[in-house]
Amino acid sequence: MNLLFWALTIGTLGKVMLGIGVLFVHHKMAEERIIDLDVLKSFRLEFIMTAIGIVLIVAGYGLELYFYDMVSMLTCFGEECALSASVILAS
Repeated sequence: MNLLFWALTIGTLGKVMLGIGVLFVHHKMAEERIIDLDVLKSFRLEFIMTAIGIVLIVAGYGLELYFYDMVSMLTCFGEECALSASVILAS
């Protein structure tokens, strides 16, 4: 398995966790119809799942940048950047 596989997997896992967290809290609010201790607990769970999801999305993005060798584009200048960009676009 290569880095692209892990980047896509981590990014997808983060997005799914965000969706599940939001759906869980909205279901709990619709079920309770009032904000009480159970709803506040589900808000805490949503916060944790959302934070983990955001970290996974950012980590997946970083892995994708590294896989496609975009990191080298951050430190190049002039013709070196043009050469790097053409190599990236050609592949």
